[in-house]
Amino acid sequence: MIDGVTRRGNEAARAIDATVGEMMPMNEMSPLQAANPSVSSSSAPGPVARGSLDRFFELTARGTSVTQEVVAGATTFAAMAYIIAVNPAIMANAGMDRGDLVSATALAAIFGSVMMGLTANLPLAVAPAMGSNVIFTYVIVKQMGMPWQGALAMVAFTGVLFLILSLSKLRERVAKDVPETLKVGIQAAVGTLIVFIALRGAGFVVPNASTFITMGSLRSPPVLLTLAGLLLTPVLVARRVPGALIVSIAALTLIGFLVPGTGDKMVTSVPSAIVSWPRWPTSTFMALDFGYLVTHFVLALPLLFYFLCAEFFSTLGTLIGVTGAANLRRPDGSIPNASAAFATDATASIVGPLLGTSVVTAYIESVTGVQAGGRTGLTSLTVAGFFCLALFFWPVFIIIPPQATAPALVLVGVLMMQGLARIDMTDLGVAVPVVLTLLVTVLTNNLINGMALGTLSYIALEIALGRRQNITGIVWGLGVVFIAYGVVMSRIM
Repeated sequence: MIDGVTRRGNEAARAIDATVGEMMPMNEMSPLQAANPSVSSSSAPGPVARGSLDRFFELTARGTSVTQEVVAGATTFAAMAYIIAVNPAIMANAGMDRGDLVSATALAAIFGSVMMGLTANLPLAVAPAMGSNVIFTYVIVKQMGMPWQGALAMVAFTGVLFLILSLSKLRERVAKDVPETLKVGIQAAVGTLIVFIALRGAGFVVPNASTFITMGSLRSPPVLLTLAGLLLTPVLVARRVPGALIVSIAALTLIGFLVPGTGDKMVTSVPSAIVSWPRWPTSTFMALDFGYLVTHFVLALPLLFYFLCAEFFSTLGTLIGVTGAANLRRPDGSIPNASAAFATDATASIVGPLLGTSVVTAYIESVTGVQAGGRTGLTSLTVAGFFCLALFFWPVFIIIPPQATAPALVLVGVLMMQGLARIDMTDLGVAVPVVLTLLVTVLTNNLINGMALGTLSYIALEIALGRRQNITGIVWGLGVVFIAYGVVMSRIM
């Protein structure tokens, strides 16, 4: 994934009542938001386009132009292009073909961004989500032993549920009934897990018989390259360098040509070509195994909840943040075409698994395009155009080493933890579930363990503190699901 800025909570509170039943999001934060803590919505519109294009995208009404929208789309693409390298690198560990994953990632982004631009007319780019891809690979496939074909079926089924949720009033219920404590705990746990997996994949942390894990040797050139990236990447983001993450990945990949790796090889291999005709994701296209999902439905239930909530609150938070920055909200504070935007995310999360990738969602990096003047869906179409061009460079994306992607993943993971700043650590009913969710997830390397203990401790503490009324029906249901999951797992493991 990957996966709100802390000030967005206040914006959400003001927009909630008038927005189609929307509540405060699971506050995810992207590298973009950290680099741009205050987003200005002002921009001087250039010459206004006329004719059918103007009427369809409402260019004149929103004070923008074709040129301005194209520049905005290019800016957004630069901020989120890292996903073309990072998503295949992560999901290839599930046993999927990395080259096909590059194509699936780009195609899913193209589909989602085009649909967002044409149906919602919002300057929102869509692509495979950070965070969900990590859970897909390391929790569902590698840890639970589910074949990746079954995992894709589960993601597609989640997309169907999300589409139903998006088009009904159930959206209001879910937004209100999942407590902020559990949202923050799950989000921070996923962020921490991303950091650990990234460092482990790059060899920066390694197994140790005495302490379980330890830092890799500083005499190892790949470890030193990763260390350099860990210092460089946050600096680039903090200095607001355009496309900071993709710049970091590109720089470390190039340096990797000169850094010795294992054996006689360098960290970065020489690509077979720089430009090549796009390849169709043959091995992953329509490879879903719904039969496995049906026969293992009880085990999949907790993960279905995670994917559904992560996608729902991520989309809601991105909508609130981007439309607020673009000054696109209506006078009553509601978001224009919110239902179409939610439906786009849901549909893209159905199409994504059909192509061979995990959950697809709107990217908060779209705010960079808003800063550049993007106000309409033409910005999204421009982003889709750049992803089309990226399809021709797939040989380059598949040779990017883990030492180049790890620093970007670490930064993404760290920023996903920023919701912890809102947690009142003096209230044990809030602090304990969050901390248990985070620590148990990382120490057991299992998100479901963390979610289960966090949810059950939340229920126990709310009852003990006389706040039983705070436990919603959804939380009670989750408690039952996690207990059933634990019983089933104890009998088969």
